[in-house]
Amino acid sequence: MKLFAGLRAFFRERYQLGALADLATHKTVPLHRHTFWYYWGGMTLLLIGIQFASGVLLLLYYRPSAQEAFESVRFIMTKVQFGWLVRSVHAWAAHLVIFCAMIHLASTFFLKAYRPPRELTWVTGVLLFFVLLGLGFTGYLLPRNTLAFFATKVGTEIAGVVPIVGPIVQMMLRGGSDVTDVTLTRFFWLHIAVLPLALLGVVGLHLVMIQLQGMSKPLSVKTDRAMPFFPHFFLRDLVGWAVVLGVVLCISVYWPATLGTKADPFAPTPAGIAPEWYFLWMFQTLKLFPSHVLGLEGELVAVALTGVAGLVVLLVPWLDRPARQGRTHWLVWAAGLIGMTYVVGMTGYALWIGHHP
Repeated sequence: MKLFAGLRAFFRERYQLGALADLATHKTVPLHRHTFWYYWGGMTLLLIGIQFASGVLLLLYYRPSAQEAFESVRFIMTKVQFGWLVRSVHAWAAHLVIFCAMIHLASTFFLKAYRPPRELTWVTGVLLFFVLLGLGFTGYLLPRNTLAFFATKVGTEIAGVVPIVGPIVQMMLRGGSDVTDVTLTRFFWLHIAVLPLALLGVVGLHLVMIQLQGMSKPLSVKTDRAMPFFPHFFLRDLVGWAVVLGVVLCISVYWPATLGTKADPFAPTPAGIAPEWYFLWMFQTLKLFPSHVLGLEGELVAVALTGVAGLVVLLVPWLDRPARQGRTHWLVWAAGLIGMTYVVGMTGYALWIGHHP
């Protein structure tokens, strides 16, 4: 504690942080039976940090071209000391960060932490989740193996289904009519520059809002028990971070990431090509949707419904206003439960079908 006090005194003598420093030192965390869910935001933040650190290390050797991408990843995994571990950590942390973000978003929804005055905190959290999905999608192509190449081809074809803007988006992503070397370059810069900058901006805004407004307390909790964030809750967060880091390292060591075979753009699409698990529910929905609905193409209707669902999630704070809570509270809660059940159920069904064709 003397070390922290000395550091605080050092910075206060040189920088007039004023109210911001006082706010950080006086921040508290509500204590109740739902406090467990507060840790998932910190775990997501840690995994984002792991992604940045491991990604920078991979950039030292990765070469973003159709001729060299696969070979550079193979060089990392076979020749670079602990390169296989760094890539495995990057790959598994990508899965876990989306999983933790999902849990954090779901817990925030069901604890109604989006209600006023925290509407924009919810919006930044949802945008953060969307950016993480974008990072997962753009990073998938970079090894340029068979599975990644054809899954990206299928994914960009889905984007082209949307009328008017769909073909434009598809052309921007691919850099042409098909997945080529230009596509890899565009995905590379989206993955290492555009989306990370967006992620940093949204995370920073999200953390500032939480710092200014504090953590929300569920409506069912009537007590005012709380603990100081620093050092009490922060030390608990550190324990959670140590557990997450241990899980990432254990999975990476015992189930290291594989590379597969180099993609052949002229080969036919292999059977059983599917996206990562966090897109499986959408992929399976498109497969099961009828070819035509009310005279419209089934894929178009499915993509439109998915877009509407994303917009509804973003606007939840304004759909469940306290002034009319009696009419909308249970509808919003039920819609959220049905949506989460559908996503989990369809993902599980797609995984089961993949293992039992």
